[in-house]
Amino acid sequence: MNMNWIDWSIVGGLLVLITAAAVYTRHYTKSVADFLAANRSAGRYLLCISDGMAGLGAITVVMFFEMYYQAGFPVIWWDIMRMMLIPTVLSLFGWIIYRLRQTRALTLAQFFEMRYSRNFRIFSGFLIWFSGIVNFGIFPAVGARFFIHFLALPNTTFIYVLTMLILLGFSLLFALVGGQIAIMVTDFIQGVFCNIMFIVIIIVVFFMFRWEQIIEVLSRAPTDASMLNPFKVSKAADFNMVFYLIVAFTATYGFSSWQGTQGYNAAARNAHEARMGKSLATWRLPIQSVFMVLLPICAYTFLHHSDFALQAGEAKQAIAAIDNEVISKQVRVTIVLRHILPTGVMGGLCAIMLAAFISNHDTYLHSWGCVLVQDVVLPFRKKPLSPKEHIKWLRWSIFGVAAFIFLFSLLFKQTEYIIMFFNITGAIFIGGAGSVIIGGLYWKRGTTTGAWAGMIVGATLAVSSIVIKQIHQLSPFENEALSYVASLNGVILSFWSAVGAIASYIVFSLAGKREVFNLEKMLHKGKYAIDDDNTEVASEPVKGLTALLGMGKDFNRRDKIVYMGMTAWITTLGTIFVVGTIYNLTADVKDSWWIIFWKYYLWVFFVFGSVVTVWFTIGGIIDMKKMFHRLKGESVDEADDGRVFHNNES
Repeated sequence: MNMNWIDWSIVGGLLVLITAAAVYTRHYTKSVADFLAANRSAGRYLLCISDGMAGLGAITVVMFFEMYYQAGFPVIWWDIMRMMLIPTVLSLFGWIIYRLRQTRALTLAQFFEMRYSRNFRIFSGFLIWFSGIVNFGIFPAVGARFFIHFLALPNTTFIYVLTMLILLGFSLLFALVGGQIAIMVTDFIQGVFCNIMFIVIIIVVFFMFRWEQIIEVLSRAPTDASMLNPFKVSKAADFNMVFYLIVAFTATYGFSSWQGTQGYNAAARNAHEARMGKSLATWRLPIQSVFMVLLPICAYTFLHHSDFALQAGEAKQAIAAIDNEVISKQVRVTIVLRHILPTGVMGGLCAIMLAAFISNHDTYLHSWGCVLVQDVVLPFRKKPLSPKEHIKWLRWSIFGVAAFIFLFSLLFKQTEYIIMFFNITGAIFIGGAGSVIIGGLYWKRGTTTGAWAGMIVGATLAVSSIVIKQIHQLSPFENEALSYVASLNGVILSFWSAVGAIASYIVFSLAGKREVFNLEKMLHKGKYAIDDDNTEVASEPVKGLTALLGMGKDFNRRDKIVYMGMTAWITTLGTIFVVGTIYNLTADVKDSWWIIFWKYYLWVFFVFGSVVTVWFTIGGIIDMKKMFHRLKGESVDEADDGRVFHNNES
């Protein structure tokens, strides 16, 4: 089915709305802190929706379509641990988030200068930037392929290039026009729109495919490669038990280390709002989760069930016409959706993907462009730039990132699943960063030498893996060791990069000169506290259950209710996951049990996610009004531009 005027009206209307919103924010950007982090003025609901939308790129949607089509429901079970349990528990206790915001660093590498040294800031800043832009390099390509195949455009080089240029053009406009303020406002609007469209599309698809049809097809999967039972996946290609366990480790080790959304990491009004914004993500995810799994599984049913044999013929021909196996798998669900979605819904999905592309790209363009200037270029300057000149440098750097990813997408040959590419390219930085961040925030005896060792080892292992895999693709190795390394997927290789970095950080910190770092000063605690970061506090010290659950003096009554609700939600999910895992490992659970579980899982998450969508939308609108009020009355601090004062060099 082709898009008609109704579909195009939905897409065009969204584009006009977010463009107008971006232009409106221009006069609020008056300082470097405004451009980098919205002058730290965002509340929890605005952060939750905007940051979530920034992370939901078109490439992320395609990645999940790819995974769920290949592996089915089992991915969800392990994603309960990876995407919900681990991040939420860490967020609820403020792991990394709280202390990193307390440093008041505008970028992660600025924190590294505070904790370690200026030279280490420059080195790690370069690694953050390099890892980021390489990881970012295939985003335009994947997004452009979606639109080409979804809209049935001619699959020519000219159309491919033109599609990328148009999509990047809008993303670049939003990143340049108002910096983090424009990005956050437009991401919020797009996030609200997408959440509403998720609900609409889910309802429509529920009526198009019967549950019995879906189960009949998924039940045909081979033994030990089940698409229903998460504990019968030992022979599943790539997405097996080892994959899920390593991804869970990475989610913990690398928590908050990826800087693709670095503007959001520093944009919270205070550390408490940063913590609450991240924690609330556990309630933002359910509706998105149902959308992500339902569409690819219905696409799988469409291609494999006899009831759709006649309608599926054209889609199968279009998929078979793609000679690149990796790309064929990547766009398979996209092509099917083009053939099954009705008018209006097709335009809604196209608008979702446009919003996902723009929100993700403008955020990443802003992040990587700012990291290069803030953490690699400016530390070499002895004389600070004026705010106007500083912002000009940031804008040129953002433009340079856009040019790089455009060229990278044209030249790079993708050889594996998107998530595998994400993990190994992300490991260039995250492989060493996890040890450096955790050690720097929580271990007084972590040293600069240990930081250098951890970062270098993690990056070296990751870069070597990428190079070996690319060379092997062009000219297979005869050496058994190199051939074996090249055969491993990106998730396994990223795990070993992290292990090497952790060992190096600890060994070199303990082996060198014993140092005791003043964490209280860096975290602005006690006598070093800053009035601007004050939060609402209780009149009495916290005791009992509130203290046990991590609710400090900055929790008021409303916060405690929300926090307890999130704790109850995640405890319920955690209990289901732990009990279910133990039971399945000790007993032979029939697929019929899992069929019932997945049916209730989808309905509960859909209903709960729909209610949360209304709540968060209202809260986000209120937060956005408050942010504009703060920005209007702010006093510009020209020294608040990412520089670190009175730091020892080493």
